Amino acid sequence: MATLYPDSGNQTLTEQDVKCYHCGEPCDELLWQDDKPFCCYGCKTVYEILSANDLCEYYDLEKNPGTTLRHVSDEAYVYLDDPQIRKKILGFDSDTFARVQFYIPAIHCVSCIWLLENLQNLNAGILRSEVNFVQKTATIDFNPTHIRLSEIARLITSVGYAPKINLDAETGKMTQRASYDKSLVLKLTVAGFCFGNVMLFSFPEYLGLDPSEGQLAQIFSWLNILLSIPVLLYSDSYYMVSAWKSYKQRQINIDVPIAVGLIALFGRSVWDIVTGYGPGYLDSFTGLVFFLLIGRWFQNKTYESLAFDRDFKSYFPLAVLRKAKNDWEPVVVYNLEKGDQIKVRNMEIIPADSLLLDNEAFIDYSFVTGESKPVLVKKGELVYAGGKLIGQPITLVIENRTSQSHLTSLWNNQVFQKPEESRYKRLIDKAAKRFTWVILGITAVSGVYWYMANPSQVWLIITSILIVACPCALALTAPFTYGNMLRVFGKNNLYLKNADVIERMAAVNAVVFDKTGTVTHGHDPEIIFTGELSDEEKGWVHTLTGYSTHPLSKLIHKYLHIGQGNVVEEFKEIPGKGIEGFVSGIRVRVGSARFTGFHERFEDLSSTVFVAIAEEVRGYFSVRTAVRKNIQEMLGRLGDRCVAMLSGDSKADYVQMSTLFQPATQLLFNQSPHDKLHYISNLQHQHKQVMMLGDGLNDSGALKQADVGIAVTDDTGVFTPACDGILQGDRVSGLDKFLSLAKSATGIVKAGFVLSFTYNAIALSFAVTGHLTPLVAAILMPLSSICVVVFTTVAVNIAAKRHLTKQLA
Repeated sequence: MATLYPDSGNQTLTEQDVKCYHCGEPCDELLWQDDKPFCCYGCKTVYEILSANDLCEYYDLEKNPGTTLRHVSDEAYVYLDDPQIRKKILGFDSDTFARVQFYIPAIHCVSCIWLLENLQNLNAGILRSEVNFVQKTATIDFNPTHIRLSEIARLITSVGYAPKINLDAETGKMTQRASYDKSLVLKLTVAGFCFGNVMLFSFPEYLGLDPSEGQLAQIFSWLNILLSIPVLLYSDSYYMVSAWKSYKQRQINIDVPIAVGLIALFGRSVWDIVTGYGPGYLDSFTGLVFFLLIGRWFQNKTYESLAFDRDFKSYFPLAVLRKAKNDWEPVVVYNLEKGDQIKVRNMEIIPADSLLLDNEAFIDYSFVTGESKPVLVKKGELVYAGGKLIGQPITLVIENRTSQSHLTSLWNNQVFQKPEESRYKRLIDKAAKRFTWVILGITAVSGVYWYMANPSQVWLIITSILIVACPCALALTAPFTYGNMLRVFGKNNLYLKNADVIERMAAVNAVVFDKTGTVTHGHDPEIIFTGELSDEEKGWVHTLTGYSTHPLSKLIHKYLHIGQGNVVEEFKEIPGKGIEGFVSGIRVRVGSARFTGFHERFEDLSSTVFVAIAEEVRGYFSVRTAVRKNIQEMLGRLGDRCVAMLSGDSKADYVQMSTLFQPATQLLFNQSPHDKLHYISNLQHQHKQVMMLGDGLNDSGALKQADVGIAVTDDTGVFTPACDGILQGDRVSGLDKFLSLAKSATGIVKAGFVLSFTYNAIALSFAVTGHLTPLVAAILMPLSSICVVVFTTVAVNIAAKRHLTKQLA
């Protein structure tokens, strides 16, 4: 359209086409800001917001990256502040912290990601935002006292990213897009239809027409052009758009050579047909796009399959106690239904959004927010999945079902991530950046050579080179190897947080053990009480220890069978010391000698747990726990890698532990949680790659500090989110085999890299020498990815069978 444009002095007006600086749309109503044209007040406001916050780099990443805001209403999202709607949409809500995830269809490029992950610079009420580009979602953490939910929706809409909000009619929860890419299926369908018909019209050329039928051949050729245009303009848009955006950002990605090859092949074919030089190569062009899209579809499906496997098979089976008639039975989280009544004990994870039935509870939401300050929840209020109970047991009723994948996504919160980046990820990123330039160079040299040697073959050879060379196999090797390893580990009861943990496991050269619950276990313990307790007092101790998930507390609770009707008030558990609370108005303490007030010299050849009632030490439990089966053989196989055992107990078990561990292993007792963390840190300063195994209760700091922290548990409802993995107690004896399997994973990744490079070298040699057609190149390109997937899957299964005695791969 024609409109008036001011010169630098705003005096003279010249007529020219003007497009909005923000969204690129024609300016029906022309507005100006900083000598830049805008089509509406919405786009102009976005620019002003970004400019005021020094975020105009958004426009440097891509020209006109925004979307038009002409039809955005100021009142469009007011309904989100309704308490009932807010409850359905928010993933977490408290007085000072809330989390929402929006599906944003407009996310399409690096500019989108950059802007949406800098929302905190636009409004101080937004704490953090994270974009999932593949799923087109933005997860936003915010402070409800500073910004309302409707204001967030309006803010991201104002910058061009309107959220799509749909509430499921049955569940009332926000839903998102379908799990499959409909546009890819449609593009594949169009390409397949056109490819088939182009092949049909090309059959006379293949079989050889009579010279008198030349006019018919010309008609078929023009029909082939018409059939190829939808393929060029629509079916191959993934590659064309990606290449164009890469070019505008002054970068080169892997789609650039593919786009260049497709354009060259189509252009050469049209030229041949128009000039009458020949029938062109449109059958190769349409077939090329068809097979490329098949390869893309295969990659998407394999990634989705791997993600499904990881979500539902490779992560820990979190369990909780559910009420069944008059008893409590353990049940896995994904078997919970709305309305189920559950019991949660101190330090256990709330498995699903639930309503509190007790008067009050303190919930630690560090698993969700990263902040460890407990939040007071009153009777009837909602407790969110991922919260950890601090204090006495509570009963809840399930309000919303949750998925295992939701809890594992919380486990993978950035707050709990190790800072190191994957070494193989860095290698792949570096190789991918250089790969495209190398291919373009090879293509240019080959083109010059064949232009002089045999000009008729130039376009086919150039296209073959650009298509067949692909780093996709290289990029798939590591994620598929480690993804399959996650599955194998999970089926053998080692549940890892993510694939990066396997890479760190392979580098471990120092292993540190906790004692109670790790080296020893509570099956068939020998428990003796020395002292004086009435039956009523034993009932008090029974009730108090039932509130704790510490291994020794659970053993004592099981040992005492009386006192079912007592209630504990003001329950507290101090890691490394003990538990306390008021029963019938009397303070009861159970724990270490110092915690209960026992200061006399004392020696015992077993773990001791003292009892103090009304500030008076009344006796102690001697607990002799058994060593886990076959653990001594495992320690022997670890050899020098086993460097220490750290225990918070007294030296009562020193003799037993010294016969179990190797002479070079340090045995340290009376270690506080801080002492354990400090020991791990010292090892790391000596350039050791440290794995720590503990119960996750008294040593959560050490687990987080270690390069690999593994929580060992016989009760899958308890673990620390700071750990990197959860190992079922009866599989501790196979630790050395897990470490060996992790090392084999690095070998498989290296072999996959060699396979990928070998494929590219052989395929390029055939293409450069003219022995490969573009159609065959298009088939070989996804075939290389298939080979890598098959190779890594088979190799992981073979490695699992070799290293693990129980083959469940």
